[in-house]
Amino acid sequence: MRRSSPLKQLVRLGLMATTSLAIALLIIIFSLGPAFIAQRLNPVSQQALPSISSDVQALHDSLTIIDLHADSLLWGRDLSQQSEYGHVDVPRLLQGNIALQIFTVVTQVPTPLLLEGNPADSDSIIQLALLQRWPISTWLSLAERALYQAKQLQRLEQKSPDRFQVIENQQDLNAYLASKAAGQPVTAGLLGLEGAQALEGHLDTVNRLYDAGFRMIGLSHFFDNEVAGSAHGLGQAGLTPLGQNVIQRMAELNMLVDLAHASPQTIDDVLQITERPVLVSHTGVQGTCAGVRNLSDRQLQQIASTGGVIGIGFWRTAVCGDDVGAIVRAIRYVVEQVGIDHVALGSDFDGAVRVPFDVANMNQLTQGLQENGFTAADIRKIMGLNILNLLQQFLPAEP
Repeated sequence: MRRSSPLKQLVRLGLMATTSLAIALLIIIFSLGPAFIAQRLNPVSQQALPSISSDVQALHDSLTIIDLHADSLLWGRDLSQQSEYGHVDVPRLLQGNIALQIFTVVTQVPTPLLLEGNPADSDSIIQLALLQRWPISTWLSLAERALYQAKQLQRLEQKSPDRFQVIENQQDLNAYLASKAAGQPVTAGLLGLEGAQALEGHLDTVNRLYDAGFRMIGLSHFFDNEVAGSAHGLGQAGLTPLGQNVIQRMAELNMLVDLAHASPQTIDDVLQITERPVLVSHTGVQGTCAGVRNLSDRQLQQIASTGGVIGIGFWRTAVCGDDVGAIVRAIRYVVEQVGIDHVALGSDFDGAVRVPFDVANMNQLTQGLQENGFTAADIRKIMGLNILNLLQQFLPAEP
């Protein structure tokens, strides 16, 4: 039997070592990559938080708190466990006394991400899908990405049935509120879609998303799609013929229309045809912070005239600040323009933004509102009752 030469043996050993190193690197990338990305993109401002007075904490503990927007399903974290990074998980929702967190699903983000002029032909979400080992069906299908993230929320309920519930209809909501009122330490989530590009141009996909638990659809995200124009897109177009049909189908299914990220023309077009309240899940206002997607006074008044609600965001380009005071100023401005019944919270937690506090420290906002002169009744509406009223009116009555 011929023996391999020493040179061939060295080459073979070198190949084996290289292969082992490559495998080890892949393991590190696939295990640590998503966490590294999420930690870098979802920071909390490094500033000391003020202590909370006992009377503020008592008020905060009595509130029904609802936040309209968090992208926490995108990052592959186990949301049943408390994390040292990011903004939202079940333990921190409970610590912050959050009654209902709306989990919004992202399916496509352009590269590079611009505040204006984004085309629709790039996709950075595929990198997260590969790193997190999403099913192959999600690699090329935006609808499948939305449905996969919806399943993740259902799995979260299965992992934490005594602490977390998914809300899909008024029956779910009423049963949940009753258990919370009885003292059960439980929080809840509801599904929203960020950008109707996930419909992939098909009206029937609205029904597929509804069946998966989605109860709110944002018509556009960072680029124009087959349904509507985006404030960040190329054309600044409005609602398309398909978009008009989507609005009608959503009304038939009792799904809420979200105008966050929508172009001015899209907002005008929707408000001309809708007979139901609309909301803006996360935004700023031009009156306190100029920005391409922040709402004008006219838009605030139009949205409020439908009975709708404006969710104020917590990040810098929404409120022109990194502190609670900037958020409170934007909330105060909306109240002065359209009244206390039309403002809510739209944090954009885990939305690749820096925020002044995570969801566990939502009492910082309660204190900031009180210090700004809002009454306890006002704070109850701002922190959740305005949205609760909308959900109790317009969620589907039964499964």
